[in-house]
Amino acid sequence: GKAYVRDKVCQEFQALGKEDFRTLTIIANSRKFSNATFEEISHLVHEIVSLAETCCVEGADPSCYDAGSSALSAKSCGGGSPFPAHPGTAGCCAQEGLERKLCLAALRHPPQQLPRYLQPSNEELCQAFKKDPKDFADRFLHEYASSYGQAPLPVLLGSTRTFLSMVSTCCISPAPTSCFLKEKLERKTLSLLTLLSNRVCSRFTAYGKEKVTFSYLTSLAQKMPGASFEDLFPLAEDAAEVFSQCCDSVAEDCMQKKLSEHTAKACGALLARDERFADCCSGKNLMQSYFCILALPPAPAPRLPEAQKPTNEQLCGEEGARHAKRYLFELARRHTTVPDAFLGKLYDASEKVRVECCSAKDASACLDSKRQQMGEELPPFLEKANQLCGQYTTLNFLDFKKRLRESLMQTMPEASPELLGQLVEQRADFASTCCPPNSPPLYCASKVKPWPPTAPCRAGGQPLR
Repeated sequence: GKAYVRDKVCQEFQALGKEDFRTLTIIANSRKFSNATFEEISHLVHEIVSLAETCCVEGADPSCYDAGSSALSAKSCGGGSPFPAHPGTAGCCAQEGLERKLCLAALRHPPQQLPRYLQPSNEELCQAFKKDPKDFADRFLHEYASSYGQAPLPVLLGSTRTFLSMVSTCCISPAPTSCFLKEKLERKTLSLLTLLSNRVCSRFTAYGKEKVTFSYLTSLAQKMPGASFEDLFPLAEDAAEVFSQCCDSVAEDCMQKKLSEHTAKACGALLARDERFADCCSGKNLMQSYFCILALPPAPAPRLPEAQKPTNEQLCGEEGARHAKRYLFELARRHTTVPDAFLGKLYDASEKVRVECCSAKDASACLDSKRQQMGEELPPFLEKANQLCGQYTTLNFLDFKKRLRESLMQTMPEASPELLGQLVEQRADFASTCCPPNSPPLYCASKVKPWPPTAPCRAGGQPLR
């Protein structure tokens, strides 16, 4: 209700003071409306701060906040509104009163898939800062928060605060170069935490807890294909639990504390088994160790016997989801360069098949039919992805593009040079964005066709062709 909304805003305003409240409002709205322009965010922030400044002071009329927020929602719904555009605005504006206000407050843009913030040089930073310190700070807060909007709010606040402190200190220093070097070293852990938490929370938001467990599991399997499911699955579950607790938490040290604890567990379990993990875990800074582990490229696939497929009874039993994950884990460690986007499609397909067939009248007939289809279509699907990202991982970029062109010329001898050039650029762009670990999940998933083109089952379990 309205009293709660007013009390929450006024408590923040009084606790933080006007300037910190304004900073928080820029960050929060830049996260919410990640595709908005700086001018649109500025208009919205000005209105929110003015409302709090007018109505949250001692002695303000009790109706002040309600009337002001009603005027703000009316302005949002008026023609030529200066606030961030959103396709859901019209639906909210069809409502009235508190419902309209709450609806507008709940609007948000989808997060940016690829962070667009690029830090300028020290000289450019100082030039912009000296020209207009307040405008520089506002623009930085907007760009940084919209680019890393999936990082937890306390992490973003800490990162932006220390960055602006660094700029304001070093740009008036008699030795700015050495000042920037010292300050950047001091905030390295926080910078890493912002980058990492934005990545992991983007994936958690896109996938949910079950699928992010699977994604983390297969990532570890490809880096350490000699480890067993029993070795790695508990670590994947632990990581997913950290993300579920901390991605939306407002506790100041949740992400750093829990992620450090998780990294200590992973290092304790794996460093003795793998030289690369041992190297990552050798430092004292657990955030840097975690970043190092995430950035490890896939290991060469070991020679292993064919993966054991789960039985129909196992797939439809209580532990069905676990058996499906185990089988896909086995595929991932046999095809270590298949990217997350492709494995995610396999996960979605396996879950769809389990739900569809295990509720069918003849579950075994349905599963047998799907098994036959997957047996035909899965190997070429995996091989194509494994080859593309395997070449990207092992070759330099120019040689990779050359190999792509040669391969396409063999499979499409009639294609014009223009078409070949377009296809090479498309595939090279996909590989450079989606083959590395920690690729943007939704962007890369949108570039991979749904798989497989499975036919739904009839009620009796027979597939429809």
